[in-house]
Amino acid sequence: MEIRILDASLERFIESLEKPMIAKVLRTIDLLEKFGPKLEPPHTKKISTHLFELRISGKQEIRIFYSFHKSQILLLHGFVKKSQKIP
Repeated sequence: MEIRILDASLERFIESLEKPMIAKVLRTIDLLEKFGPKLEPPHTKKISTHLFELRISGKQEIRIFYSFHKSQILLLHGFVKKSQKIP
């Protein structure tokens, strides 16, 4: 499946992370691209019918929301998780 970043702010967010976290994020995105909807926890979590969360753990807990559209995976928004609540 093809990965598509819908907003440049997500690219800036990823680039703002520390190098080891950038590597983990890119590795997890590669897994998502390779396995698509077959990727399972702990790497992903279903939030609602069409919204999913990519989960990257390390020094920081990174979350990236994504959705599927035809043969594409749309990366929507990323953030550093600081609590149990989804922003």
